[in-house]
Amino acid sequence: MAKFIHLITAVLLITVPAISEDVNEFEAALKDEPKSNWTDFWIIRLALNLLGYASVIIPAWLIIRYVRSSGYLDRGGHGCWFKTVKSCVAGAEQKTSLEEGGTKSSTQDKPKMSRAVLLILCVAGLQGSYLTWGVLQERVMAHEYGKDDTNPGEKFKNSQFLVFMNRVLALSAAGLVMMLTKQPRHVAPLYKYSYCSLSNILSSWCQYEALKFVSFPTQVLAKASKIIPVMLMGKVVSSKSYEYYEYFTAGMISVGVTMFLLTQGKEDTGNTATTISGVVILVGYMTFDSFTSNWQAELYKQYSMSSIQMMFGVNLFSCIFTSWALLEQGGFVEGISFMLKYSTFMFHVSLISICSATGQLFIFYTISQFGAVVFTIIMTTRQAIAIFLSCIIYGHPVSVSGFLGIMVVFVALFLKVYATAKKKSAKAKQASQAPSQTIDSNKV
Repeated sequence: MAKFIHLITAVLLITVPAISEDVNEFEAALKDEPKSNWTDFWIIRLALNLLGYASVIIPAWLIIRYVRSSGYLDRGGHGCWFKTVKSCVAGAEQKTSLEEGGTKSSTQDKPKMSRAVLLILCVAGLQGSYLTWGVLQERVMAHEYGKDDTNPGEKFKNSQFLVFMNRVLALSAAGLVMMLTKQPRHVAPLYKYSYCSLSNILSSWCQYEALKFVSFPTQVLAKASKIIPVMLMGKVVSSKSYEYYEYFTAGMISVGVTMFLLTQGKEDTGNTATTISGVVILVGYMTFDSFTSNWQAELYKQYSMSSIQMMFGVNLFSCIFTSWALLEQGGFVEGISFMLKYSTFMFHVSLISICSATGQLFIFYTISQFGAVVFTIIMTTRQAIAIFLSCIIYGHPVSVSGFLGIMVVFVALFLKVYATAKKKSAKAKQASQAPSQTIDSNKV
C-alpha cells in the first residue's frame, strides 16, 4: 500500500503546478463555450481516474491484509479457492530444479532461419508496429473526426478508453502465447504486478493526454529524455549507481530537448503547441514510465518470470483498473458511441491496439534473440523516423535550431548505446580471462 501512496503523491506533486493554468482555461472555456463539459479538463479526468483505481485498490489491500493477519494461508488447503487466494497473495513456492517446474533459465532455442533474415523480420515488425501506432495515435488525439466544409467535427477526449483497448488486446496476445509456448513455473504473488500496472496505465494515459497540448515530435523527444527520470528512479527504487558517461549523455539529451522546446515556443503563434499543461503531463509520463521499468526489473530479479508472464500480469491488472474506472465514469458508453458514430475512429483504435500488442511481442522476442543493445538501436532509429513522418504527414514546423536539438538528442542516445556495448564487451573479456589466470596460478 505504501508504494501506491508514493505513486499518488507523485501525481499530486506533478499536477499542482498546472492547476492554476487549468483553472484559467476552465474559466475561459465557460465564457467562450457555455456548453463545455467540466470533465473535458485533464485534471478532472485524472482525478476521476484515480478515484476509480482507488475503489479497486483499497478493498483489495484490505482483503490482502486480512488474509495475512488471519493466518488463512498457514492453515493450508487444496481447493480451487485456496489456490487462487494463495497465488494472488503469496505466490507459489520457489522450485530449484527443472523437474519440479523451477524457473532456472535454459539456453534459448535457435531459430531455423538465418540470423540476418530474423533480424530483418524483427526490425520490420518493430518499425512497422510502432511507426503505425505513433502516426495513428496523433491522428486519434489531435485531429477531428467527421470534419468537412459544413461540420467542424469533434475530437475523441477519453484517453482512458484508448488505454483499455490497448491493454485488452495485449492481454489476449500474451495469454495466447502462454498457451502455445512452454513457460517457467510462475512463483510471484499476482498482486505484485499491480504496482507497475498502475504506473503503466498512468504513463499511457499521460502519453495520450499530452497530445492534446503538445505536438507529436515534442512527445517523442520527451520519451527520449526519460533516461533522466529513469536514472533518478533507479537510485530511489533500486539504489543503482551510474557511470560518468550516463550522466554526460543525460545532460546532452536535456540540452537537445531544451533547444527543441524553446524553438517550438517561439515559432508557434495563437494556440501554443507546448503549454504548461502539456509539459506537466509529459513529466508525469516520464515519472510513471521510469517507475514501471524499475519495478519490473526488480520483479525479474526476484522471481525470474518470463517476459510473456510479465506482459500478461501487468496487462491483467491494467484491464481491471481501467475497466472499473470506465464503468464508474460511463467511459464505455462514450467510447463505443464514438466508435459507432465514426467508423474511421473504430478502425484507427483497432489498428492502434493491434500494433501495441504485436509491438510488445516483437520487443520481447528481439531482446531474447539479439540482446538489449540491438533492440535499443532499432527503437532509437524508430523515434527519429517517427518525428520525420509526423512532420511530413501533419505539417509540424521545425526550425534549424529545433533540428539541431533533435540531432543532439539522438547523437547522445547512440553514444550511450555505444558506451554501454563497449562496457559489456570489456566485462565479458575480463570474465573470460579470469579462469585462465586462475589455472596459471594453480600451476605455479
